[in-house]
Amino acid sequence: MPYTPSGFFCDRLIRERERRDGEGSLCKPLRFTGQDFNTLKQECVQKKILFEDDTFAATVESLGYKELGHKSNKVKNIIWKRPKEICENPQFVVGGASRTDICQGDLGDCWLLAAIACLTLNDKLLYRVVPQDQSFSENYAGIFHFQFWRYGDWVDVVIDDRIPTFNNQLVFTKSAERNEFWSALLEKAYAKLHGSYEALKGGNTTEAMEDFTGGVTEFYEMKEAPKELYKIMKKALERGSLMGCSIDSLVPARFETRTVTGLVKGHAYSVTAVEECKQSQHKDSKVRLVRLRNPWGQVEWNGPWSDNSKEWTSLSKAEKEKLQHQNAEDGEFWMSFEDFKKNYTKIEICNLTPDALEDDKIHKWTVSVNEGRWVRGCSAGGCRNYPDTFWTNPQYRLRLLEEDDDPEDNEMACTFVVALMQKNRRKERKMGANLFTIGFAIYEVPKEMHGNKQHMQKDFFLFNSSKARCKSYINLREVTQRFRLSPGEYVIVPSTYEPHQEGEFILRVFSEKRNTSEEIENRIEADHPVPAPASAGEESEEDQQFRTIFQEIAGDEMEITANELKNVLNRVVAKHKDISTEGFSLESCRSMIALMDMDGTGRLNLQEFRHLWNKIKQWQGIFKHYNSDQSGSINSYEMRNAVNDAGFRLNNQLYDIITMRYANENMNIDFDSFISCLVRLEAMFRAFQAFDQDGDGTIRLSVLEWLQLTMYA
Repeated sequence: MPYTPSGFFCDRLIRERERRDGEGSLCKPLRFTGQDFNTLKQECVQKKILFEDDTFAATVESLGYKELGHKSNKVKNIIWKRPKEICENPQFVVGGASRTDICQGDLGDCWLLAAIACLTLNDKLLYRVVPQDQSFSENYAGIFHFQFWRYGDWVDVVIDDRIPTFNNQLVFTKSAERNEFWSALLEKAYAKLHGSYEALKGGNTTEAMEDFTGGVTEFYEMKEAPKELYKIMKKALERGSLMGCSIDSLVPARFETRTVTGLVKGHAYSVTAVEECKQSQHKDSKVRLVRLRNPWGQVEWNGPWSDNSKEWTSLSKAEKEKLQHQNAEDGEFWMSFEDFKKNYTKIEICNLTPDALEDDKIHKWTVSVNEGRWVRGCSAGGCRNYPDTFWTNPQYRLRLLEEDDDPEDNEMACTFVVALMQKNRRKERKMGANLFTIGFAIYEVPKEMHGNKQHMQKDFFLFNSSKARCKSYINLREVTQRFRLSPGEYVIVPSTYEPHQEGEFILRVFSEKRNTSEEIENRIEADHPVPAPASAGEESEEDQQFRTIFQEIAGDEMEITANELKNVLNRVVAKHKDISTEGFSLESCRSMIALMDMDGTGRLNLQEFRHLWNKIKQWQGIFKHYNSDQSGSINSYEMRNAVNDAGFRLNNQLYDIITMRYANENMNIDFDSFISCLVRLEAMFRAFQAFDQDGDGTIRLSVLEWLQLTMYA
């Protein structure tokens, strides 16, 4: 059943409250599909049954939707089996988790398997994703669980151990050890997270590395690497970052090929250290070295600075001890930084969040995380090429507070990494969703606007160029780039390339020193005037005319109903040829009465009607201002400014709601909808302020009070 807007926003509010209570952190991961591993396992053990997961059943739906869907020949002979049905002595892990435990099957998810292989190089990170104490012997109940980072939260994914097989062989990932199953079960949990096995087809290693660590990955082609790459690598390792590199093979080959220098093409290495050393026989001569590890545990570089090379004689004993140099065929070796750049073609750096690092001695990144949405007609403004709507995109104020600690650099600058990730597109692929082309731009905030949390308007972007931006807009799950800017205030504007594309995203900023980033417009307030009490004394001529008209409509009771209000308002509005409207609906008029009805009669008296009419005239003026093309309606992207002119300051979430609630399919808002929106806003603000006696911005309501307010508003 699809979400209604109210259902979506209700869920989001609950989620935000849970996050404030620590839900979604490493120590309190979210329960994916609401399943609690310990509770389910205990139930199965007590009942002496094997767990069957009805949220990711052993059916074709879990395999896929197209190539692995119902009509595909590939799925006809697939049988789901538990490990105990496949071999005699199944084990979760045999002799420790290692790279050789991951062998690709008939699914194009080598990107995922390469990331799993990287994970095996770091036990702490591995066992966070693959919780220990899982087995096929003690208290076995056919249930396992794994943990992944998903758009800002850690989630615990529960699965049963039924795995797709063909002729009693695993169809997808398998281990070199026939009786080892941790990697196949990890792949199944990841498939469940994304909706099916087929959803895992095609991707890049950085995507999975981030889902395993919660980090932000930078990617460099060696030929385009920045001149300060050595410094970037040095600082990354100081902050506990994971680093991998590889050599592209010119001719795609099924197997990795070894070169004469001992390096292997098409193969992933990990970078474990970078150091600068003094050479004893050359005064003031320094050499930059990189230490790498071949996951095979053997096959090493045989060039300069390899284990037994003559270059080591140029170092003192103290320098060698600093490098922990050993002559052993263990897969680990040193090489000069220059040779490293010449021989390897790409490098990936996965920067970890502070919660992933326990060692207090390690420098840590400062991390800011913001979630947002692009909503068609409100905040999906597209890139800078669309100046009429670009300014409506979500905006995030970045404050760089401290410059880098870098004694070799005299420049006052702050290093930071911006990562923009679009959410849920892989999971929604079976509904036809493709990755959007996304990117971001960074603008410097003028000093006179520092501390001002207002949304930057259209003119700001017309007359100011960006200070920095991502290299290009691209259709990847995440766009990441490193920057160096002076301390100060900036605005980051994330967007899709084309306007009107709806989606959710997460924007993260990793900086070497202190920073803060937050969404602009988190201040919510209204400066609407309180209705003035009836004045004593003589009535003016206008008052007398107004009273005469009202009396004509209301009769002797001097009160009008919603239906009578509808008739009089539509008579007046019909005289305004510049406003295209079918008239006010009865529902709109009921809302107006609910706003102005101070005595609870469900009708309006003269004073209440006069105040309402003054408001409608004021709002009509605002509507005319934004109806500049005389179309009789205003573009929903302009609603932000129109609402602001009416005296309401809202945040992006509320503007999104207004657009979804009041705009039509052409992203236009007619006069009736415009007035209804402002009436609703004023009524809700007035009700809240009446209950918020101490002015702290929070109120407490019983269910009766809540329903009375919302049903009559």
